[in-house]
Amino acid sequence: MYNFVTDAINLKSYNLSEADKIIVMYSRDKGLMRGVAKGVKKPKSKLGARMDLLVANKLMLYKGKNLDRICQAEALNTFPKTRQDMDKIFYSMYVTEVVNNFGVEDDPCSNEVYDLLYKALDKISLASSLVEILIAVIKFQLKMMLISGFAIELDTCLCCGEPVKDENMYFSSKMGGIICGECNETFKLGTVLHYKLRDFLRACLQYDFDYQSEYDKKANEKVCMVCFNLLKEYINIHSSKKFNSTEILQEIK
Repeated sequence: MYNFVTDAINLKSYNLSEADKIIVMYSRDKGLMRGVAKGVKKPKSKLGARMDLLVANKLMLYKGKNLDRICQAEALNTFPKTRQDMDKIFYSMYVTEVVNNFGVEDDPCSNEVYDLLYKALDKISLASSLVEILIAVIKFQLKMMLISGFAIELDTCLCCGEPVKDENMYFSSKMGGIICGECNETFKLGTVLHYKLRDFLRACLQYDFDYQSEYDKKANEKVCMVCFNLLKEYINIHSSKKFNSTEILQEIK
């Protein structure tokens, strides 16, 4: 038995007893992990609000036989502006749920996934409009799927393998990418994807959160919602776990 230190973001929590909780976290070093926060529900708990959802902490944990125990927590980012805005709360819940559904224990990509989640939550928190929130989420969706081995094909037709350029195309959530108009005469897909939307998605995949491309500047709420929902459907299909946050979003909107 030993102590170890890691940076982790709180994703979910469960009641363990009257005073204790199990916190589900994504760690920079260990991927998806669970830890017991003893006494966290008591008013004078040393852990307190640092065990709330959507908080990034530097943690010291005691390695246990079944579950690790959280000994100390120092908040790195509480994403305070998120808690003042319902849209920010729900979209932050969504990105953490994607990580919970696709993340694994001892993930070899843990450093990459942690940084991606942290940047997405920070960008959502600091956003000044719904468009900015959605662009951050779209970038997260595309990059998370790439890291998870479910990269979306946006350059060539999945059927004939030919590049699709300045022409409308079709999107297949099941196949994970675009189908050209000619090949779609066989597939009969109904989801038309305008080439400018495809170019916007490619830019979101290519650029980091801090870089604003020409497509970001031109994007409006309608464009962003179309892209978000397209990617949400794709992610839902390839997730082994059900999403709860998107159902709440649909009820609220």
